[in-house]
Order: sequence, then C-alpha cells, then structure tokens
Amino acid sequence: MNEAVSTGAEETVERTYNRVVIRAPIQKVWAELTREDTILPFFFNSTCKTPDGLKVGAPVRMVSKNGKHAAVVGDVLEFDPPYRYAHTFKFTSLDDPPCIIRYELKEVYGGTEFTMISERVPAGTKSEKYMTSGGEFIANNFKAFVETGKATAGGRFALFMMGLTSFMTPSACKLENWPFDRNINVD
Repeated sequence: MNEAVSTGAEETVERTYNRVVIRAPIQKVWAELTREDTILPFFFNSTCKTPDGLKVGAPVRMVSKNGKHAAVVGDVLEFDPPYRYAHTFKFTSLDDPPCIIRYELKEVYGGTEFTMISERVPAGTKSEKYMTSGGEFIANNFKAFVETGKATAGGRFALFMMGLTSFMTPSACKLENWPFDRNINVD
C-alpha cells in the first residue's frame, strides 16, 4: 500500500507497507531482524554493520557478502526491542536523498506480524522503484528464513544471480566511501 504526498518542492511516497505474519515468537523474529555481523539472506545477502551495536544514533551499513561494498547506509532513529526499529536509508549507488525505514513487530495469533514501512521516499526515483520490489522480497524472504532457515526458492535464485553479477557493483558503493562518521540525515 502506498500513500503519496506533495512536500512542495518534490513529491514523496509518504508510506509504503509490506506486512506478513511469521509463524514464530516475537523474540525470535526480533533476534533475526537485528542480527549483526552475519549474512542476512532476506537483506540481499548483506551483513548489518555498526561500530558499537544497534542503538539510537548509531550508523548502520548493509555490507556485501564479500565485505567490499556498502549497498545501504543510514543512522538508527529508533530502537525499542522487540517492537520497533527505524533508520534512515540511502542506496549508495544512487544520488537520491535518504528516506526512512521502520520495522514494527506485533504479537498476533499464530506468531508475529512483521511490518516494514518505507517513509518519505522521493516519488518517481530509482529508490522508489528499488524499494517497491525490494520491500516485497524482504518481507517474503524474512518470513521464509525465520520459519524454515532459508530464503524462498525464488529468493535463493535471485541471491545466486546477484552473486554472479557482484563484480559490476559501482565504485561509488565501495565500503571506504561510506565511513561510519558519514551521517545520513533526512531533512
């Protein structure tokens, strides 16, 4: 679901929701969502890196499997275990301004409701396009990973293909271009 809003200078997609129910207790879902220094197949085989753990104000980098590139960078805005986690979000390969990603967990009958909310994404940008398809990939593969220990068959194929094309990653994404002291603020 998308909600578009005009902010004056440019239009943004105010919020996009991706929601699934995961057959697992909330603590397990939270632990998988916030793992650091381990490859996360639901986050496109990236590893979450921080200088000193996930906490409000901490910089976050989603680092490639080979450790050479940062695909996404941001700063933690909210961290309320096991219910909410939010950070700014910028694709390092794009010149688009950063937006916000929120993860919300809620205990429901049969497991945990996982909601990923993209906020303030510039409309009509590559970021919007990537986040629309990426949000669905993340939600579906996160659910599969928590429930079964592996991504969906389609997700595994996509990750395999991404591995084959990783040599084409733009030099702008090199990890040294995105040090932890480079803040990613949203206006």
